[in-house]
Amino acid sequence: MCRGAHRPDDDGVTEIIPELSMSPLELLAVLSALALVAARWLPPAARGRTTIAATAVLAVSAAVLGAVGVRWQLLPVLAGAAATLPFALAPLLRPLLASRRSRPGRPAWRARWWLAVPASAACAALVASGPIAAWAFPVPVFPAPSGPFAVGTRVVQWSDPDRAETFTPDPADRRTVVVQLWYPARNIPTSTPGARYLGRTRQEARTVADALAHGAGLPGFLLDDTTRARTHARPDAPVADGDRRWPVVLFSPGSGGARTQNTAWAEEVASHGYVVAALDHPYDSAAVVLEDGRTIRSATTSSGDRDTDERLAADWTAVRADDLRFVLTQLQNLDRGAVPDPLTGHLDTTRTAAAGHSMGGAAALQAARHDPRIGAVVNLDGYPHGPTAPALHQPALALTSAPTPETDPRYLPRLTEALTLNTAASYRLTVPGTAHLSFTDSPLYLPPLPSLVGSLGRTESPRTTAAATLAFLDAVLRPTPGDPSGALSAYGELTVHRPDGTT
Repeated sequence: MCRGAHRPDDDGVTEIIPELSMSPLELLAVLSALALVAARWLPPAARGRTTIAATAVLAVSAAVLGAVGVRWQLLPVLAGAAATLPFALAPLLRPLLASRRSRPGRPAWRARWWLAVPASAACAALVASGPIAAWAFPVPVFPAPSGPFAVGTRVVQWSDPDRAETFTPDPADRRTVVVQLWYPARNIPTSTPGARYLGRTRQEARTVADALAHGAGLPGFLLDDTTRARTHARPDAPVADGDRRWPVVLFSPGSGGARTQNTAWAEEVASHGYVVAALDHPYDSAAVVLEDGRTIRSATTSSGDRDTDERLAADWTAVRADDLRFVLTQLQNLDRGAVPDPLTGHLDTTRTAAAGHSMGGAAALQAARHDPRIGAVVNLDGYPHGPTAPALHQPALALTSAPTPETDPRYLPRLTEALTLNTAASYRLTVPGTAHLSFTDSPLYLPPLPSLVGSLGRTESPRTTAAATLAFLDAVLRPTPGDPSGALSAYGELTVHRPDGTT
């Protein structure tokens, strides 16, 4: 299987080389632009040939890139080449354009060296900024799932007739959630395109990417390449053969996030025999595109007052927790065949875990507190908003990054309280080299700044998060329960809170 990313993602004309974050065609454009800059400093015998060859390669590359779509990272490359081109071609064209009245033997004009040096340096820097930008904001390349199953995915939408939508004034408006399912699937030809990242269509992916960028205070174009990415899951792939029933993992994203924000994690978990159901929470997630084409954008905003914001966060967490419980009910109905579905008879909802990142982790904790159908909890660096009562009665795993001066001083004491009150064993794993976004797909497509996405590397962060999650789920949800302590210790500093009060 080819594990590179492709663009445009509909025809695969241009393949990105993951190690370079550029396609061969883009690399040719960069090299030809640099050759143009360097030509001015070559010996006269080589100067003309280099300029002509570089100009020809650049022209062809730019024409093809223009036809298939130029990434924004290539714009400074083309700008640097355009600025260099007149000065590179002038010495070659001047003799051809000179009239017979020109003085014979007059040398072609060349810029003074003290002007050419800073100009060449500026153009070279402009060209070089293109590969740097492509490396900083690459097309995400998802790690291949390591489990024995291929992975399928599809999106469903469910409305809860028993809950009014509290974010709107219309009393007839019912709470609606969009859910993406990842599940064990049959092996299918590798030529079948993988599922699009961030959305079912290119337009949906563009809408979600823009909303994510806006929520982070970034220009939308910086995340443009996320809309070009394909994942390893196959859309609507046939369910894996046999009559096996798989445990279910519900997932809630972070505040202002998206159901797809942990795709690498979801694919890895599903490949090991789980069904992952990730939710978009309307008016809380960055942007939710409904089946009728409407887009619902985030309506949750902080007030700036700590106590008020905590009350708001607790309310939003409660809505998310109810969403998780509603989706579990829908999955139970689906498994029973209330609506004909390929997954009917394959979901073991008696073995269900609730998971989430950030506020989604808090929602997973709250859903488990009020729903005994949930048998385990995975909290990915989430502050436990809302009440700590009633106590948890399910095994819980909390993955956290090491605290920094910017960490909310209430976070770890609050998390420790929730884990200590649990009547089942709780595990807190501090993963070295991580930051808050390390537990999402963000390291795959954001600049590798330790303060932003940690220092584990682009693919190691999602691999570690998924591996620790699987070690925990396999121990607490499989037919023969076990103690995950040994496996979890391999991924960081582990603290265990046991019901008898020992740690």
